[in-house]
Amino acid sequence: MIRFADFMPVPEPSRTKVKFNMRAGVGGSAAWDLLLDDEEGWLDLNRYRDRGPSNTYGDAKYVLSFAQLPSHGPQYFVFGGFYEVTALEPAVFDGTGYALRALPRYAEYTKRLVIRLAKPVGRDVYLRRYESLQDGPLSPEVFELSPHVKLGGFPGYQHVLLPHASLQRIVAYGEPSWREALSSVKGVYVITDIATGKLYVGSASAESDGLWTRWSAYADLRNLTGGNKGFEALRQTFGDDYIVANFQYAILEVFDPKTRAELVIERENFWKDALASRHHGMNHN
Repeated sequence: MIRFADFMPVPEPSRTKVKFNMRAGVGGSAAWDLLLDDEEGWLDLNRYRDRGPSNTYGDAKYVLSFAQLPSHGPQYFVFGGFYEVTALEPAVFDGTGYALRALPRYAEYTKRLVIRLAKPVGRDVYLRRYESLQDGPLSPEVFELSPHVKLGGFPGYQHVLLPHASLQRIVAYGEPSWREALSSVKGVYVITDIATGKLYVGSASAESDGLWTRWSAYADLRNLTGGNKGFEALRQTFGDDYIVANFQYAILEVFDPKTRAELVIERENFWKDALASRHHGMNHN
């Protein structure tokens, strides 16, 4: 067991806090999603200041920030950065109350280092003082240092909601749990252009590796459209960045790999009608 404090010493322990981010407020985005795909959202989560004395940086000069890692469980957190903290003047509460400056120390561990706490952290103790953390009830230890950015395990077919950038990472690294799950089924999926709200319903009905093969085509860095003519028109007009920033992927139905292609296509057409993706979306047949 490697103690957290031994692995990540800091220059001024008495003026350093450790923040365990879980969600961006009640009903907000998961901290892990913000860390992965929304840099500004992640910073806002850490710049937020509320009125509770235990939920502010106080006299802290530095903060080590972590995001809860849902694929591992409530006691696991992945490193999100080491920052210098400056309180804004005049003081701002219930909003952006701090300026953060990212420091190079431990930058190579960002999105790779996972720590495990002795017990789940509660909302009332999500911000702790570094100097008392190690020997307190949370007693963090180093669980894993991944060779590349952590992607999170497969969450279950009914919970898949992937921004395009995350899909690219999963395919590029061949993340095992995602590859196994998506390769094991045929399915009907929906792509949402979050900039316009338009939908595209598609299916993986014949590929030997099911949804994995189909979605891998969308993640191909040489052609982000998967050969779709409508997507290609968007790419020609707005560029690759538009697709990366605005496309997200979800699964509507899954089928056993032995399911006849005709049945999968029949269900694809059902969803096109149900979601009106031909009349108001991006389907053209």
